[in-house]
This record gives sequence, C-alpha cells and structure tokens, in this order.
Amino acid sequence: MTTSRQTEDLNHSALRELVNAANSLGLTDRVTLLKGLIPEVAREMSPREFEALMVELRLKGERFYDALAHPGQGRDSRHVMGERDVERR
Repeated sequence: MTTSRQTEDLNHSALRELVNAANSLGLTDRVTLLKGLIPEVAREMSPREFEALMVELRLKGERFYDALAHPGQGRDSRHVMGERDVERR
C-alpha cells in the first residue's frame, strides 16, 4: 500500500493486518470477499467515483502483470501507467 495525500490519515498497520488476514484465505474466498465489499463501497460513492475506482483496480492489475513480465526493472521501466502518473505526482 502506498501513502498519498488521500491516505495519510489512515491506520496503515490495521489495514495491513486486514490485508494479510484476507491474503491468507484461498483465492475463491478472497474473490468472494471482494464481491461482498462492492455493494457497500458503491452505495457510498457516486457512479462516477465508483467507475474511477474500478479503473484504478484495473490499472493495479495491469501494473502487477507488467511488473511480472519485467522483473527487477523497477517503476521507471514499466509500460503501464501507475497511480502516480495518473495523479501527476
């Protein structure tokens, strides 16, 4: 998890514990957990905000696969834009 203006007030250690606990589950359970979180997340966002979140998640996956395809090369050599690029940081 990265730190940005939007996340600097979050309790990162508590979130990391939740992420680690979720990652200890099997794939099917992790996918079910993601699907279970979506309705309440969407309820608290506008359709435009929710769409932006889905784009962010897709970008996260694309960056992951790009990193796997280019091991040890670092962010500067990646072919997929990162959130820092999108946010112009």
